[in-house]
Amino acid sequence: MRKFFQEIKADLKFKTAGPGQKLSEPSRVPKEKPKAESVPKPRQGPTDEAQMAAAAALARMELKPKAKVPSSQEAIKNQVRKELMAEAAASEKEFSTEEKDVASPDKEGAAAPSVSGVYFICPLTGAVVRKDKKEKHIREAIQSYFSVDPVAASIMEIHTFNKDREKVRVGVETMAKYLDNIYLHPEEEKYRKIKLQNKVFQERISCLEGIHRFFQAIGFETKTLPVPGQETTEEYYVLKEEMLTKLEDLKDYKEQLLSSEPVRAQLDRQLCVFKPSPEAARFELPNDFYNLTAEEIKREQRLRTEAVEKASMLRTRAMREKEEQREMRKYNYTLVRVRFPDGYILQGTFYARESVSALYNFVREALRDDWLPFELLGPGGLKLTDENLAFNECGLVPSALLTLAWDAAVMADIQASGEEQPASPLKPELLSRVQTLS
Repeated sequence: MRKFFQEIKADLKFKTAGPGQKLSEPSRVPKEKPKAESVPKPRQGPTDEAQMAAAAALARMELKPKAKVPSSQEAIKNQVRKELMAEAAASEKEFSTEEKDVASPDKEGAAAPSVSGVYFICPLTGAVVRKDKKEKHIREAIQSYFSVDPVAASIMEIHTFNKDREKVRVGVETMAKYLDNIYLHPEEEKYRKIKLQNKVFQERISCLEGIHRFFQAIGFETKTLPVPGQETTEEYYVLKEEMLTKLEDLKDYKEQLLSSEPVRAQLDRQLCVFKPSPEAARFELPNDFYNLTAEEIKREQRLRTEAVEKASMLRTRAMREKEEQREMRKYNYTLVRVRFPDGYILQGTFYARESVSALYNFVREALRDDWLPFELLGPGGLKLTDENLAFNECGLVPSALLTLAWDAAVMADIQASGEEQPASPLKPELLSRVQTLS
């Protein structure tokens, strides 16, 4: 049988024709002709996304602003700024160099990124720093604050630099008991001494970064004392005598220790307003949006191996949706653009796991009249009605172009009133910074 098919294949054998040639007859071989030069491929027309983006210019939207740093932090900010001034100048120079490198891609014809990176606002200094420099900047800011308020600075260290929140909770509660005993029984000398080699102290307290600076700041000093009934000595934290007249201060320190939270940098939205552009649906994201840890890289490799095996399997819709959601979870941030009915575009950066309500608030804060009701439409005109869903749950990662649509009834009433309306619904201060989307 195999021989039969081989004979048929041999009889039907023919030469493949080039551009403009006819297929040769099975029994004849045409004369060899010089090879024709390759014809360049015609340029592609606008993509479906570009056409949809142009059509979507019939809607309205916007986004907005950077949150203000609480006024209660103003004293901290001013002092830390002074302490970090010299380093800030050097950092600014380095930052400018990085920006230049990002904005000018080495490869000819490479598109510039839509944003230069992911940035954060330090709550202590108000400085805007890149993601990879965030932790270093916060650490330096806290260290600088020791010259202003060593107690507050040491408490910031404890809550910020120890990542295991359960260990912090247990350690802080144990320290609070030490201070409570001193406050309630100041005459008892045993409560004013803490053995450094004590098992509870070692396991719950000594392991926390910042803890020893806290004890020193609130009036403890290290002393080597003899062990009762033995010839050996041990190290203790001993409360200074003068602190017995400042018991209310100890109580305040305890409350501050219990109520404090980690110093967390706030994600900078990097708000931008762009003129109408057919490039609105085009995104070029920097590596910050795809930054994976070593563990995540191993996980991605494992998932790719599994994907090869699953390619030959029949999967249900639920299985496919589950895999899509898993794919979405690998993004930490998303860049969102909102196109308004007049074509203007508002852009901001969000956490991938942040709720869509943050986007609605962002848009409202950018409007001249924040009371105007509107809807946000996703790809395909899908309405984002559930503001509690996260961006990654809606498939809006690592980037998305949305369309803003006003409430038709409200807009009809406004037009019927005959009142003159502003050219743009965006705040004038935002329009003064309008850019061209490249």
